[in-house]
Amino acid sequence: MYKIGKNARKKWMAAVMAALVTVAAAAGCGKTDKAGAEERKERNSITVAASSDTGSMDPAGSIALTYLTYSVSALDELLTFDADGEIDYRAAESYEVNEDSTVWTFHLREEAVWSDGTPVTSADFLNTMTRALDPKSGSGYANYLFPIRNAEAIYNGEMESGELGVETPDDYTLIFYLEKPCVYFLDLLRLPVYTPSCSTYAKETGSGWDTDPKTSVSNGPFYLAEYVPEQYMTLKKNESYWNADAVSLDEITYRFFDSQEAMLYAYESGEADAATGLPSTVMSLYEGKEDLEITEMIATRYIYPNLNVEPLQDVRVRKAISLALNRENLCQAVGGDTEPTVNFIAAYMKDKTTGNYFIQEAESPFQENVKEAQKLLAEAGYPNGEGFPVLTYNYPTLEMDSDTAQVLQEQLKKNLNIEIKLNAQELQVNYSERRAGNFDLCRMNWTADFADPYTYLSMLLSNSTYNCSGIQDAQYDALVAASDTETDPAKRAELMHQAERLAVGEQFYVIPLYSMKSCNLIRPKLEGITQIAATGALEYRYAKWAD
Repeated sequence: MYKIGKNARKKWMAAVMAALVTVAAAAGCGKTDKAGAEERKERNSITVAASSDTGSMDPAGSIALTYLTYSVSALDELLTFDADGEIDYRAAESYEVNEDSTVWTFHLREEAVWSDGTPVTSADFLNTMTRALDPKSGSGYANYLFPIRNAEAIYNGEMESGELGVETPDDYTLIFYLEKPCVYFLDLLRLPVYTPSCSTYAKETGSGWDTDPKTSVSNGPFYLAEYVPEQYMTLKKNESYWNADAVSLDEITYRFFDSQEAMLYAYESGEADAATGLPSTVMSLYEGKEDLEITEMIATRYIYPNLNVEPLQDVRVRKAISLALNRENLCQAVGGDTEPTVNFIAAYMKDKTTGNYFIQEAESPFQENVKEAQKLLAEAGYPNGEGFPVLTYNYPTLEMDSDTAQVLQEQLKKNLNIEIKLNAQELQVNYSERRAGNFDLCRMNWTADFADPYTYLSMLLSNSTYNCSGIQDAQYDALVAASDTETDPAKRAELMHQAERLAVGEQFYVIPLYSMKSCNLIRPKLEGITQIAATGALEYRYAKWAD
């Protein structure tokens, strides 16, 4: 099979994109838009092109992209933070905390109800937490409950769920008792495991209640009206929502697509009113047009090496692989929406105290160095790659990841003379195999769940439910634990920088590749779409069509 060179492939991709634009225009783009976008405007609805349908929609379950897409429009957390760092109260209307920050009391909105009209109660929040702490739920977020008294012991089967340090003295009061002070506790509240699930229906994880419109009730601006797996889900306005007057749209449909090109064509043809995470070539195609919106993603793409696989348990091998990569060349091949990074913590995450990008406040964890990488590999017993086993690199069948995989394979062969077998997988399969620990090297992407570096550092803790590679590092655990209780912002930041240097610049538990910007297309007449400060993702709950 003829293999297209990287530059040729990029030109070919650009030609394909241009052809899509031309075809849409030749077919009567304005007419198509009227039949699509204008019709939806008249119905006061929008359609959003979304990535492949993956994972559960149960906040206590094994969630992935679909839940994250659904939840920002359909579920209210207790509270969150806006772009200015101010508290945005949602399911809660106020809170109190004791002097040592170990007892947090939240007062729920008494006017808040589920989309079926029943009250949202403190028991509904406890319901999600209790179910998530059962390992059978498959929740990757369960460890974020561990600051709560007895949560980790319950997860490990050492205590009963009734001993969790959460009290519900009445329907509208929720009290958390923490094991020790946790300076970022309020940030955790936007995570799935702290989000309510209606006790009437959400009795068992994996039973299907979450995708059945009859039982998948919501406490947010929209509720699930229709769900067709791998095709689309339609959300309708929740007229019972406590803040319904601020919600303009009557309906949001999320259509699932397996490729960026398909998402682009959906926008071009008028099938979608917004499409996110599009190929970087769209930047030049739409340069100067109102449709184009470039946003910074609080995300990092990286390689996850399995420490249980020979010879990746040898730090010299992991370090050699990391130092041998040329990230600048990688990004040139992958696209203009990427930026090289040697940090695990996202390049665009800001320090709340200083307002600066967090990673820019410390030295880089390491420097690329091919000669040093070759020396390390020889010291590990593989001079010039001799005798090195063929490792398999698992990655999703997405354009960016396919391009990345090919460049990684080429660079490691050229610089270390080692063979990497590429294994493209459907996104859900890639996710499941990684979670099960069935990989040598795996593509990983982490978008921040909340606006604190802990969202990254926590994934490498020995007890993390996202630790799929066998990391057990007491020194690292101690540094992160110390940062949990440090109230001085500067001292806490230094502890987190130390933890990242240890994990990424000394032990190489992960191999960072690049940070990203999101290339998005949005109808110029569609207003009110905001960016979630914690993640960089777009939020449509208060979107509206301009007159």
